[in-house]
Amino acid sequence: MDKKGKHTHILLIRLSAMGDVAMTIPIIRALTRQYPALRLTVLTKKPFKPIFDGLENVQVKEADVKTRHKGLIGLWRLYRELKPLKFDAVADLHNVLRSRVLKKYFALENTPFAQIDKGRQEKKALTRSKNKVFRQLKSTHERYADVFQKLGFPIDLSNATPLDRVQLSGKVLGLVQQDTKKWVGIAPFAAHEGKMYPLESTEEVIKSLDDTKRYKILLFGGGDKEVEVLEQLADTYENAMCLAGKLNLSEELELISNLDVMLSMDSGNAHLATNYGIPVVTLWGVTHPYAGFYPFGQPMENALLADREAYPLIPTSVYGNKVPEGYENAMKTINPREVLDRLLGILED
Repeated sequence: MDKKGKHTHILLIRLSAMGDVAMTIPIIRALTRQYPALRLTVLTKKPFKPIFDGLENVQVKEADVKTRHKGLIGLWRLYRELKPLKFDAVADLHNVLRSRVLKKYFALENTPFAQIDKGRQEKKALTRSKNKVFRQLKSTHERYADVFQKLGFPIDLSNATPLDRVQLSGKVLGLVQQDTKKWVGIAPFAAHEGKMYPLESTEEVIKSLDDTKRYKILLFGGGDKEVEVLEQLADTYENAMCLAGKLNLSEELELISNLDVMLSMDSGNAHLATNYGIPVVTLWGVTHPYAGFYPFGQPMENALLADREAYPLIPTSVYGNKVPEGYENAMKTINPREVLDRLLGILED
């Protein structure tokens, strides 16, 4: 695909959600390391732009799908903005209606266009209640890599190296203040209730960490209700600090890149932290790592799962949006002591 010795330029499409966008980073790291002449332009939403900071040979093009690039006319406008960038190929890691429309537009120029196979049928088999096929599916990272293989760029994912730790800005340092304590990030929220550890259990973990006086507990979240809950926890525990609502994404990433460990649900924060090589302990409720959304390169012992003997329908959905009757308390089967032991095992290693 190298045209007359020129560098190959590929458009990578992944518009949302934050966790899925963050999961492109290991692929990009492996790809640019293996093919140093390659140039990538990432098409994503403006809020996610900081996720790609510090990547070589990568630029970001913002898709404004709410206004400027809305609907068929808006997507045609987007295509007209992309066309002068002269792409040799398009890697669609999203495969939704918007990107399928763009595929038709790029076909006008005969630009090679490869799309992700999301494995919908096997995911349906994994999450259905009857005749469930409970097995490890291909990871999202592998599915992303397959798209580049179709374009003639096979990727060895062992080439994926973590992003460099980001130097802390004056604002972040002023807020968190460095001392001898190790930094523990805790992101207790998720998009759906079925993926959230009960707050009283999270509080038990925070209390135990706080009692040691050895750790700074940094609480991540967003939205007014979450800020309120996290501020309350920060007021209760001496070594806990609420960061929700105080930092933009770039500043949050600075901080995340300097953590000693992150405790997260099956959510975007897990992927943001793992991109910097931070050990991540993940808690799983009605979702399961078998669906393919496990944070890249994390050891499986860092995944603490709800009890499937008590709740055999797990995973009930890929995204955690389906909680069958009686499954509301599935996550209570993860003992806070177990969570604490895993965190301390990493912190004291």
